[in-house]
Amino acid sequence: MEETKIKDIKKTIKKLLKDLKPYYIKLIIICVFSIFATAFTIVGPKVLGDATTELFNGITKKIAGTGGINFNKIHKILLTVLFLYIISAIFNYIQGIIMANISQKYTKELRTKINKKINKLPLKYFDAFTPGEILSLITNDVDLINQNLNTIASDVITCVVMVIGIIIMMLSISLSMTLITLIILPLSIIISGFMMNKGQKYFTNEREALAKVNGKVEEMLTNHIVVKAFNAEEKIIEEFDKENNRLAESLNKSTFIGGLMHPIMTLIGNLGYVVVAVMGGINVIRGNITVGNIQSFITYTKNFTRPIGELSGVMTEFLRMLAASERVYEFLSAPEEPTVKNPQKLENIKGTVEFKNVKFGYNENNIIINNFNMKASSGKKIAIVGPTGAGKTTIIKLLMKFYDVTSGEILIDGININNVDKKELRKNFGVVLQEPWLFKGTIMENLRYGNPSATDEEVINASIVAYSDYFIKTLPKGYNMELNEETNNISGGQKQLLTIARAILRNPKILILDEATSSVDTRTEELIQKAMDKLMKGRTSFIIAHRLSTIKNADLILVLKDGDVVEQGTHEELLEKNGFYSELYNSQFEQS
Repeated sequence: MEETKIKDIKKTIKKLLKDLKPYYIKLIIICVFSIFATAFTIVGPKVLGDATTELFNGITKKIAGTGGINFNKIHKILLTVLFLYIISAIFNYIQGIIMANISQKYTKELRTKINKKINKLPLKYFDAFTPGEILSLITNDVDLINQNLNTIASDVITCVVMVIGIIIMMLSISLSMTLITLIILPLSIIISGFMMNKGQKYFTNEREALAKVNGKVEEMLTNHIVVKAFNAEEKIIEEFDKENNRLAESLNKSTFIGGLMHPIMTLIGNLGYVVVAVMGGINVIRGNITVGNIQSFITYTKNFTRPIGELSGVMTEFLRMLAASERVYEFLSAPEEPTVKNPQKLENIKGTVEFKNVKFGYNENNIIINNFNMKASSGKKIAIVGPTGAGKTTIIKLLMKFYDVTSGEILIDGININNVDKKELRKNFGVVLQEPWLFKGTIMENLRYGNPSATDEEVINASIVAYSDYFIKTLPKGYNMELNEETNNISGGQKQLLTIARAILRNPKILILDEATSSVDTRTEELIQKAMDKLMKGRTSFIIAHRLSTIKNADLILVLKDGDVVEQGTHEELLEKNGFYSELYNSQFEQS
């Protein structure tokens, strides 16, 4: 499997710190609270050692007959320890609440930024990614950032303060034993650094593999009926297993690297613990150190490697978070649709559309529209026909500026659409696509999507014109019927009728019909055709059609082949030429 490291750790960390700038004051408070909480915890063993020393001395005196155990003093010492631990717990709780609040707000902002970014990206960006990969970014990666950000900041502070505090406390007890203990520190740092360097590529692979798996799942769920119809279950399962195995492999490697750190740190710590225990026992026998202090020192020695081991684990999760953050930041920094400076207005347009020497390719090295020229006068019906792949739908995408032309220009009423804001441009279009698009909600809400300010009466009138009112009234709750997530509780033809009604409600200057009647039966098609004739009257209309019988009354028919206009004229003129259009038209009847 291809292994990819985090591309730029420093840049990602700088971006993360910059995004967290509004929370710096809260983060400082968290640092202070973490320091206090850790300090009280560190002092605890030293105070508890005094209790052990007092108990040991009392027993010694009792055996010697010179005194006894001072339980009052021990009681005060234990209450002091209890107080320290309670205060430490309170500080930990408060800083935990503040950190959780920061992580929730930050990830909420991230999701908001991603959602806004999606609407600003050009369509060509999404040609390179599946919906599942984008979904994984919004859910899995952002959730990982949320979970780790919530713990990493406080854990790092706690671990660092714990290490420094323990060293200070050990130095106050014994310099020689502290120096022996500190020998393990550089060894731990070297091992941790080596493991982090080894592990970062696996953490990046893990996030990418998870996105691929999500993409496959989304694909299977969306096209489940197609998979069933073609008995493609085994093939789909095989493809999913391949991606799932890649994910499992990367997870195994990242988990192995992450899980290896802690036991190695523990082993190193235990070796130091044994050495300290032996030396401490010798010093107690010699009277160089009290029993309580050696107990405290051994506790500190045991605790000294724990924050180092935890810090290694935190660094593992930190790398995971950086891998997720880098993916999110790459998405947020992707080039957006360019904005137009000093945009021109399209007010009260007549609807004259002109293509001048337009060239275009989804890939710059593969031009599919070679030299397209066409002028549509206001109110005319322009039909675009040709074989599959000729570039019919691409022409419409260019007209609506879903993609920018490679060269040439497109004019509306003499104004270059590159000089017009996209929202300003698209509000003049009404579109009915070959694949009807509806969303979860009532039929009334779906229809009003074309014109949010429309009244109920206007919505119903548009439905009547589109011949959808009659079937809507037969549905449960009529216009208030709720469409489900997949919008499969109505038929494909009914969906298309609703999208046509939505276009009618928009009352556009320019109308685009991309195989608008492909999903309806012949009788309904005739009714819609009549409705469309009314709708297209006085509007510039572009009609993409495979069934050439539906565009006989077009004012101009453009015949595309391999990205070029090979013929143009009316239906009768093109038939008389006995050319490519005539061949296409006659072939449909031959096939039928």
